[in-house]
Amino acid sequence: MRGFIGLTKRNLLIYFKDIQSVIFSLLTSIIVFMLYMLFLKSSFIDAIEGGLKGLESFVDSSSVEMLANGILLTGIIGSAMVTVPFNCLQTIIRDRENKIDYDISATPIKRWQIIFSYFLSSTISSVIMTSIILTVGLATISSQGDIHMSVSYILMAYAMNVIGSISSTSFFMIIMMFFKTSSASGAFFGILSAASGFVIGAYVPISQFSDGIQTFCNIFPASGVTILFRNLLLNGILDDMNNSIGGVDNGAFVDSMKEAFGFTSMLFGNELSHMETLLYIGVAAVICVALMIVIYSKTYKRS
Repeated sequence: MRGFIGLTKRNLLIYFKDIQSVIFSLLTSIIVFMLYMLFLKSSFIDAIEGGLKGLESFVDSSSVEMLANGILLTGIIGSAMVTVPFNCLQTIIRDRENKIDYDISATPIKRWQIIFSYFLSSTISSVIMTSIILTVGLATISSQGDIHMSVSYILMAYAMNVIGSISSTSFFMIIMMFFKTSSASGAFFGILSAASGFVIGAYVPISQFSDGIQTFCNIFPASGVTILFRNLLLNGILDDMNNSIGGVDNGAFVDSMKEAFGFTSMLFGNELSHMETLLYIGVAAVICVALMIVIYSKTYKRS
């Protein structure tokens, strides 16, 4: 067990000591933030104000700003949950290129412990980075107004960080097994960074796409995690706005916002409940963990 802990610690240190790697793993989150400041914020606010047409006197502008900022935060966290685990997992490729995996596999550490140490270190890295983002994000937004989140909802948001990190890491472990060089995985990371913002709905809400594209996006666990985050972080703000409206619209505004910004997962034209989405994420993670152990034992031979 000491060897497993030592190997996990070693993988963590490799990631966090490489400042450039840490920065690049947050590249998509930085892009989401920059795009938000340039034009996404105005688009989100226009969409919210469009849903409030005729109800402007009931809701003040600060609530609209809070809702738009909350949508931004979910996009940043969702994108980080994709890129951080993948970037951390590149240690597997570098070890393979430098034949370090031969030395590791020659030790008494069991094969499943070797691959699980990569998985655990990447999951911990993701939890740490996304928790920092969530903490800074909540502190920043709350400094601008009431975020309308109870302590229990805040704790659930951090728990969702852990669940999302586990599911994303397990998913990318499978993909990482098939790369043989850092250049190949780096090229894929570039594609992933560009595409992940669309897949999780950070740029354009997934609900705006066709059923087929929605299904494709929601197949990826990170998309479901981002949707659950959206509900945890924004339901309180929406409930407060709905209370301000006082039932004049019979809840139409809140319904339109949840439909416009994608508060539910759609698979093959069917809407999944939050529990079904969470179950899907959990089952996908278990399957991926089992597959990564099998693939590792077939792919990585002892020297």
